[in-house]
Amino acid sequence: MVYTVKTYNNINKIGLRELGNGFQIDGELKENPDAYIIRSENLHETELPSNLKAIARAGAGTNNIPIDAATAQGVVVFNTPGANANAVKEAVIASTLLSARDYIAANKWTNTLTGDDVPKQVEAGKKQFAGSEILGKTFGVIGLGAIGARIANDAYRLGMKVYGYDPYVSIETAWNISSHVRRVNDIKEIFTNCDYITIHVPLTDETKNTFDRAAFDLMGKDVTIINFARGELVDNAALFDAIETGVVKRYITDFGTEDLLNKDKITVFPHVGGSTAEAELNCAIMAGQTIRRFMETGEIVNSVNFPNVKQALSAPFRITLINKNVPNIVARISTRVSDNGINISNIINRSKGDFAYTLLDLDEADAAKVQALADEFEASDNIVKVRIIKK
Repeated sequence: MVYTVKTYNNINKIGLRELGNGFQIDGELKENPDAYIIRSENLHETELPSNLKAIARAGAGTNNIPIDAATAQGVVVFNTPGANANAVKEAVIASTLLSARDYIAANKWTNTLTGDDVPKQVEAGKKQFAGSEILGKTFGVIGLGAIGARIANDAYRLGMKVYGYDPYVSIETAWNISSHVRRVNDIKEIFTNCDYITIHVPLTDETKNTFDRAAFDLMGKDVTIINFARGELVDNAALFDAIETGVVKRYITDFGTEDLLNKDKITVFPHVGGSTAEAELNCAIMAGQTIRRFMETGEIVNSVNFPNVKQALSAPFRITLINKNVPNIVARISTRVSDNGINISNIINRSKGDFAYTLLDLDEADAAKVQALADEFEASDNIVKVRIIKK
């Protein structure tokens, strides 16, 4: 079977090789593709085709994807967490050093000099850019996921005292965080204690305006805020007041809006934190691997709207079901299989919110019987999407 994949934006072609020969890849494909692979394309105004089964975002953020609409339609949305983590980590570390020494302003000033006595002008004016060292300074990391954990570890290696806050840190990530990183249970400890603060959390109703007036009121003087996560995590009006009063020494962000541009003590980059050749390749590889695994086996890994579900396929056929998370659904599925005279080799069901995902492996070699069963599932009000996968 050949699956069709429509790509948006420039997806690294080497990474797309991970899909293999069983996939037709076409950026111009318009006829009901099986999957999308995207980067920054905004899909909120796009009608998702009826045949669409998966969307893979070659990156971590999924704000450009209508998650609720995709879920209701039975479309599994994937991202590639960690694929660009090293790139963002390096951008944040570089921003920390740039802030401490104010290299960007120093460069701009130097480039204004003219005349044969430029060396003398440099010597006379360089004191204004003396800066400070980061050794011994306190660094706060909000969000200890793939990116935040790397930043925390490297900041410690650079001689900083590191505080980390993340109430949802995974066990796997926790094992990779240095024991020298001080984990705090209250984000206020970050605001109160840190000279540098970086944030790496998704944008939600809960995290929007994490840096608000109340947060800035807890800080001391000359704090550097680094935001390579999402612009809306910072209340800009409150930020401007904090800069005016000397609470914030510098704000560095990868998310530009008009009100942030051309302002003293604010450095805006054009959303390039994760834009390295290596990161783009890593994201494309992970996106390709994820789509291939899902389409060929039905297994889900790194989905943002459905649970991870893995089960080795040993039976002749597998039916995958995206179903509403209603009582006794697994029992109803099992009864329907039994009524069709088919044995279940293996079954796994995992739920997330209002929906669930089921892998149903059938000890049945008759393709017609399996198709008839799938047709019955299709007719059920509680089943959103059905697929048949042959071993």
